[in-house]
Order: sequence, then structure tokens, then C-alpha cells
Amino acid sequence: MADSPFRSFNGEEPFPIFPGVGLHPIAGDQVFLGRVTYEPGTTVKRHSHEHTEQAMLVFEGSLRMTIGAETRDIGPGDACIINRGIEHELYSADGVTFIEALSPVPLDHIGDRERDLVLGDLNGSLHVER
Repeated sequence: MADSPFRSFNGEEPFPIFPGVGLHPIAGDQVFLGRVTYEPGTTVKRHSHEHTEQAMLVFEGSLRMTIGAETRDIGPGDACIINRGIEHELYSADGVTFIEALSPVPLDHIGDRERDLVLGDLNGSLHVER
């Protein structure tokens, strides 16, 4: 568990969560926040999060996002919600940076549990493996 509730992502290598996808995470007992970057040409194939809801806000670049049966191109200032259990797929031709929030905290999105988790009185009891 992290010693401090503060975290800087500046100058730090991201956690390579998928090929072409880097993630800078921080999480508490009930919420996960991450800065995500996709290299140009990156696809994250169709998948779902059984227990976790996800919100995304794009800051730079663009991506083609499919949520369920709906596909849209989204860019800076665009946001979306992916409810738990809903299949989704992402593709970025030119690269993208976005912020994502997930709840409950999926432990597979935590690169270094000693550095990236700031636990409170629940001590991570609501976390899910994926």
C-alpha cells in the first residue's frame, strides 16, 4: 500500500497493461483512476468487465469505440460510460490519451500494488481481480 495519498505520473514509465497500451494508475478502496495512452494503430479487442463499471474522458488524439452494438469515433472532450458486463472494443489509428475511472477497483489494472494502492478502512475488501 502506498505511503502517501498523492501520486505523480510525470517522468514515470506506464504499466504496459496490453500491447501498445500504457497505464498510470492510482486507486483507493472504492475507486480507480488512470491515465491511459495508446500507441498509433493499437486495438484492444472486444472484452467486458464482469464486475466493473468504466468511465472514460479523452484528452488528446482519437479512437474508435464500440460499446455493445454502437460504434463512434471520439476525441478530445468526448466521454463515455461502459456499464459492467457490456462488451466493448477500442481502436486508435493515430494514438490517444484518456482518463478512465473504474469501480470497483480491478486489481488487474494495478501495476504496482505497493505504489498504486492507497487503502483506507476497507483495506481493499471491495476490489475485484478483473
